[in-house]
Amino acid sequence: MTTSLIIPPSLFLILSGLFLPLFARVGLRNAALLGAPVVALFVLIMLPDGMLLTGSYLGQDLVFVKIDNLTRVFASVFLIMSFSGGLYALNQRNTLELAAAMVYAGSAVGVAMAGDLITLFVFWELMAVASTIIVWCGEGQRARRAGMRYAIIHMLGGVLLMAGVAGEIASTGRTVFHAMDISTVPRMMMLVGVMINVAAPPLWSWLADAYPESSWSGMVFLSAFTTKAAVYVLLRGFPGTELLIYLGLTMVFYGIVYAILENDMRRILAYSIVNQVGFMVTAIGIGSPMALNGAAAHAFAHIIYKALLLMSAGSVLLMTKKRKCIDLGGLFRTMPLTCLCGIIGALSISAFPLTSGFISKSMISKAAADEHMAFVWFLLAAASAGVFLHAGIKFPWFVFFQKDSGLRPSEPPWNMRLAMVFLSAICLGLGIYPDPLYAILPYPVSYVPYTGSHVVFQLQLLLFSGLAFFLMLSWLKRTMTISLDIDWLWRRPGKTILKYLDRFSGYTWEWFVDRMIKGANRAQDALYRSHGPQGYLGRTWPTGTMAFWTTVLLGAVVILGYL
Repeated sequence: MTTSLIIPPSLFLILSGLFLPLFARVGLRNAALLGAPVVALFVLIMLPDGMLLTGSYLGQDLVFVKIDNLTRVFASVFLIMSFSGGLYALNQRNTLELAAAMVYAGSAVGVAMAGDLITLFVFWELMAVASTIIVWCGEGQRARRAGMRYAIIHMLGGVLLMAGVAGEIASTGRTVFHAMDISTVPRMMMLVGVMINVAAPPLWSWLADAYPESSWSGMVFLSAFTTKAAVYVLLRGFPGTELLIYLGLTMVFYGIVYAILENDMRRILAYSIVNQVGFMVTAIGIGSPMALNGAAAHAFAHIIYKALLLMSAGSVLLMTKKRKCIDLGGLFRTMPLTCLCGIIGALSISAFPLTSGFISKSMISKAAADEHMAFVWFLLAAASAGVFLHAGIKFPWFVFFQKDSGLRPSEPPWNMRLAMVFLSAICLGLGIYPDPLYAILPYPVSYVPYTGSHVVFQLQLLLFSGLAFFLMLSWLKRTMTISLDIDWLWRRPGKTILKYLDRFSGYTWEWFVDRMIKGANRAQDALYRSHGPQGYLGRTWPTGTMAFWTTVLLGAVVILGYL
């Protein structure tokens, strides 16, 4: 164990979460909720690069804290998000949810700082447990059922990751977490386990199924950590894996299609998470320094603007108790600040110039162009237009501007407004001056986002996408429909098959037990016939018969002795 005093920043958040339920006074609870991320961020800034906290377990080397530029990008944004999420959730009465959120955030920071596979797995599973609790803290039976499905999927991913880690350690004898190919079965298992958390096909429906069932504050936390921690692991462990390009592009268009079809405002934003993470996964698959910088920068920007969008949606949900687009509209009249912040988030996710999405997403397109991947570049350009359709326009239009719903809610409490203003400032600040973000990216950055051709191209793309939205507005109006996803296979026919298998196994077991009982009875009868009082081997034999067989046996022994 290293001798210098190093306190992992993740420890502040985890301890804050564990002790949060013990604070009876609201003031102490709020102080812990806001103070822990600030202290952890200060500690992170003060820590130098390198392996700072090491140890061993069962003869394996562990690295609890490893700092480099990639770690700083993700750990910093995780801590910023935990502070802003805590500020937003000060009015949340469910202390269990807040405690789980702090443990969840601390576990994500722990993943970002893990220098070995064992430490990574421990924080990975702790993150899964804490996030499941957040889902369960939503209201009603729907949240409990969605949380159970969420837990099952993430247990599957955790088992695959654990098996891959065990296989990797057994084959190499090392626990170090570094860039790997997928030439071995353990590494492929690790990749599959990580891709489940990143919401890659085919097990991607868990995100839109579980996240919208959490509380108005819970989804803000959920949007920030699980998928982005998985993006970090892909950046660290599997850069340049070509398979990720195709999986990422599939995620991009899946998210667009389902978000356009969706009626629930938070499910729109949930599908949008899959869409945006698809951009990052595609960039990781490209694997060039520009692409990896783009994936890291876009993960940073996405956490901020997605939380801002969900804060806007959560404020609407809290003040109106409505979540369907058909029940909303005209809210800009009484919620102007919430509307404005939602628009800033929508412009950021659409990569509008002067917003954070513009200076990050454009790096991914530039990387595809630099690698002469024309097909990938065209698909990413088309996807950018689709993002503006479903998140850039659809969410603010149907929630705040469509036909007046007659609802007149007031603005949310001051802390929620302050959290939204804080994240809006980051979105605009990074969009105007991206150098602080570029300075901490994994590779040196020489990219200039604000060139005339790029700005004009992006504005043309977004403006024509907006024109298409309003021309097709009658087609895009939402109705009370249900969008079937891949999870239908185990939620409907899966249940039927399970019931059939349950009955079949019951019948099979009864048949097996019946056959065993009948066989045992026959064996018992046979033994009784041969060994019972009147049986051939049980009854008394005459002396002459015994002498005869004794003679036969002795003769046989003598004969065998001469052979």
